[in-house]
Amino acid sequence: TPEAVKFGKEIIAENAKVGVRSARRDAIDAFKKQEKASEISEDELKVYEKDVQALTDEFVKKLDAIAAEKEKELLDI
Repeated sequence: TPEAVKFGKEIIAENAKVGVRSARRDAIDAFKKQEKASEISEDELKVYEKDVQALTDEFVKKLDAIAAEKEKELLDI
């Protein structure tokens, strides 16, 4: 049914987004540890955080597009 397809899409897409956000958190935590250990500067930390966030946003957008496409394919069957 269309409702089941949509529900399945939302669950799968959300699980994938959680994975992306987890990777973002891990990356930012690693950069913060480097900054705390004086391996990178505070300015570098901010740049890296921005870059990681930009990548996160890009991948979440791609996941949404993929999920929408798969939902369309399943509904066309």
